[in-house]
Order: sequence, then structure tokens, then C-alpha cells
Amino acid sequence: MLTGADEYPFHQTPEPMAFAGTDRNFYDRYFFNGYTADGSIFFAIAFGLYPQLDIMDASVSVVKDGVQHVLRASRHMKHDRAVLEVGPIALEIIKPLEQVRITIAENDGSISGDVTFHVRHAPIEEPRFIKRLGSRAFMDYTRLTQNVGWSGHLTVAGERLELSPDSWWGTRDRSWGIRPVGAPDSQPPADGNFTQFFWVWSPANFQNHVVFAHTNDDEYGRPWNRSAVIEGIGGERHHYEDVEFDITFAPGTRRINALTVHLKGEGGDAQLRYEIKSRFFMSGLGYTHPVWGHGRDLGELKVEHEQFASTDADEGNPLWMHQQGLSSVELDIGGTTVKGAGIVEQLLLGRHDATGLGDLLAPPAEGK
Repeated sequence: MLTGADEYPFHQTPEPMAFAGTDRNFYDRYFFNGYTADGSIFFAIAFGLYPQLDIMDASVSVVKDGVQHVLRASRHMKHDRAVLEVGPIALEIIKPLEQVRITIAENDGSISGDVTFHVRHAPIEEPRFIKRLGSRAFMDYTRLTQNVGWSGHLTVAGERLELSPDSWWGTRDRSWGIRPVGAPDSQPPADGNFTQFFWVWSPANFQNHVVFAHTNDDEYGRPWNRSAVIEGIGGERHHYEDVEFDITFAPGTRRINALTVHLKGEGGDAQLRYEIKSRFFMSGLGYTHPVWGHGRDLGELKVEHEQFASTDADEGNPLWMHQQGLSSVELDIGGTTVKGAGIVEQLLLGRHDATGLGDLLAPPAEGK
């Protein structure tokens, strides 16, 4: 089973690159987002490979003037991970860990373009994500993150947008390992299926700093994966293990309106304050989507377009629970306050006693 990927010196086993371990849920994914300094436009891109399922999928989504534009594509991979192209969406690695180019060819939808990210700092390896349901590995993956500037152009609903790294910032992540992908499991674990997940991720960009903070909590509010990093551009990197998240929800919902992150560690005390200005729904990239979920077999090649208003989101529908909130951000560090921009990503399912969240999609208890 030799493919073009075997030309690259990246083998991890005696097998050809077409084979990835033994777990059918193995995946390899790129994620990118970008935004204007004033928060008026936000875009995100996902590109995933699922070697054991022989599927490759990609999606691009842009929020502009209160409308989220969506382009999704999926194809049979034919076992070759070297051809990073799905329908009109293609990915080119120009310089590993420094520059990646994404092209969106003209198509029947409202999005096209040619964009390249330029990293603002060296990659950060987050703590290994391992979560089990009973004896079964639900998640086991590695992820790296970087904040970036963007160049190139996007065309959205006929309007061409020019991107410059000085005025278009964002974040990219690369992850690989095991997550639930493809069709649902026909025999869920005897200990129960996925009914609780508390995830908050808050990367932010400033003129002279980059910041990352995230938490995965159990139902009691205890973190099983939490960390934060602050790095000065061209300067030192500081890791924080004492990290606390104070969340303000929109009344009667699980939607985060504001977030304060308190950090203590080797770099001294710091504080981050996020105020969410607009929302991006991750279902536009396949996350939690009943049809376009990652790794689903949609045939030899399928391309789809969609548009919806952000106000159409139903708070009680699981389709909308995974969000990124584009935010203005203030960072208190070293006795000074600096202003920037970032996102607050949330995926909050089930109980979380620390914030008063109840079962499934119930809003916080009164008084929390």
C-alpha cells in the first residue's frame, strides 16, 4: 500500500504511511482561525485526515455582517495522505511550523480565496489529552498551538478582503491521535457514553505578547487537563499551572458572555479579561454536525454550501453548543494593562458543579 506520503521521512512503524496504528478513530487535523483587529470579520478552517476510515474532509467558514458563510467538502482519501486537497479546498505546507497556505478555488458557494499564515512564535505543546470512558480510550492525542498573522485574500459573498499579518491575527492548532470520528459507535462502552464535557480555550493576541489558556474539567469542576502560557514576542515564555477561570453566562443559557482568567506562576501574577463581541458556530466546520461530522463517509466527493444568521442559533440545540466567541481582551501583566483580541471557545455538555451547570444542556442553576 505505497503512496506519495511514503516519500517523506516521517514513518513511525515498519508499515507504509497508509497505515496508522490500530485504532479506527485515529485522526490528523489542522485548525486555523483569523480575525480583523476590530472584530468585524472572523474566519476559520478545518482540515482532517482519518487514515483507518480512508476519509479526508475540509471546511471553511466566515462570519461577516452577522451571517456565517459555510463551505464543506469530503472525499475518499484512497489511502494517500500526501494529497492535501478536498474539492475546492487545498492545503500547502510552505515551511513546517512557520507557514501554511490554504487555497479555496472558485466554486458555487460564497467563499473563495488564498491565505497564508505566518507564525508569531515557536509552537507550544499542550499537555497530552487522555480521557477514558471506562476502559475505552475516548481521547488520546497531542496538540500544538501557535498564534499567527495572515496574508492573502478572501472573497466572501462577492466582496474581496485583503489580509495583512499586521491587522489580521489568529490562531492555528495541529492535533493528532484518537478522538471519536466517523459513524457513531454501534456498541457504546458499558460504563456509558459521552455525556459530560467541559472545555474552555482562550488564545489571545497582543502587539507584544501571545497568550494561551485552556481547561478540561470533570463534572465536579476539577480540571483533568489545564494549562496557560504567556510569551513575549521575541522574549521569554512563561508556563502557568495555577490557573482559575471565572465565567459569566448570558442569563438563562450556557453561552459565555465574559471570561476572566487568573494566572500565577513563574512569570508572576497575570490576569486576562475577555468580553465576547460576536460568535462563530463550530458546526460550520463539522463539529457536532449530524451529517458533516468529522470522518463521515459522504461518498467519493461531496461539496456543500450553507449560510445562516448568527441569531438563528437555538440555545437548546446541541448543533450550536460548540462555539468560538470573538473577544476584546485585556491583559494585566508586570504592572501594566495591554489590549488585544482573541477567542473564547466553549463546548459545555452536562454537569459542572463549579459553575452550576446541570445535566446535558441545562443552564446554570440560579445564583451561580
